[in-house]
Amino acid sequence: MRTYSGALSQVKDQTVQLKPMRANPDDKDVVVRTEVRGKGDPIQLDYRLEKKDDGWKIYDVNVLGVWLVQNYTSSFAQEIGANGIDGLIAKLAERNKSAAGNGSKS
Repeated sequence: MRTYSGALSQVKDQTVQLKPMRANPDDKDVVVRTEVRGKGDPIQLDYRLEKKDDGWKIYDVNVLGVWLVQNYTSSFAQEIGANGIDGLIAKLAERNKSAAGNGSKS
């Protein structure tokens, strides 16, 4: 979250164009496709949303064809294979501690 929010906070002078979407009113899970336009080539930025009791929530982001959850699932599996689930938890806790100490620089 810090990675993407930090990157998005630096975006200036760009627009987001929503792409056409087909969904049913009773759908609980949808993909919203967008294109970010500014200087240079447009960037594909898609979102997976799930409908909860209190509204729609983004749970995954696709930047240039790579889904964030899928990307982290692969890296988490590697860490678990090398150091077990406790190793993964310790590594994530350390990253969060380091990131919190550096403000929004990570």
